[in-house]
Amino acid sequence: MNSLINKVAIITGASSGIGRATALLFARNGAALVLGARRGDLLNQLVDEITQQGGRALAVVGDAKDESFAVAMVQTAIDHFGGLDIAFNNAGTLGEMGATPDISAAGWRDTLDVNLSSAFYAAKHQIPAMLARGSGTVIFTSSFVGYTLGFPGVAAYAASKSGLIGLTQALATEFGARGVRVNAILPGGTDTAMGQQMTSSPEALAHIQNLHALKRLAQPEEIAQSVLYLASDASSFMTGSAMLVDGGISISRT
Repeated sequence: MNSLINKVAIITGASSGIGRATALLFARNGAALVLGARRGDLLNQLVDEITQQGGRALAVVGDAKDESFAVAMVQTAIDHFGGLDIAFNNAGTLGEMGATPDISAAGWRDTLDVNLSSAFYAAKHQIPAMLARGSGTVIFTSSFVGYTLGFPGVAAYAASKSGLIGLTQALATEFGARGVRVNAILPGGTDTAMGQQMTSSPEALAHIQNLHALKRLAQPEEIAQSVLYLASDASSFMTGSAMLVDGGISISRT
């Protein structure tokens, strides 16, 4: 515990799921947090929970698709906590799903804006703040979908999440010599509100569970542990990695 003591972290998509679990874990490990999401009521509840447990957290309500939101998150970290050390860019959506010829242009653009453009905007403003501190770590939430496994009906999601891996690699090579590490986690099926869109019936749930070598879904808290590892000095020689945290779905054929 306390592996993030004296560190300042940004988390987007923090109001639920993996983002929420990571915020609670980071707080327990000593980080001061700037938490962002669109749903202000849930975000403020999370901030209250953290502060009641003795942690430090602030909420910034906004849309990750807007570059101004990325600016506000970084400025809040600097103004209230003195700088920025860690960023977990986790905001995401499954987006419009269905047969690819039926996906609308607007649906395609929105999915890429939420999953990929938002990550670009975030890193664009986070990395200069980290360089000012002399080091930092940026983490993106990608997916095994579009990387090790194909799923029908989620072309925009797959393309955007695959794009995050390219962004991770580009940033890692661009800023590694200056002390900023950049990595991506690739979760498997996880028991979150977004994940439940793919497991809305007992049959669908059983199918998705069975695809994993572990024959179950992850809990958000399990994925959060991988984010903590990448955020901490325990992963000091890791950068440019697409780290599978997928319960073996990428290798399972049973």
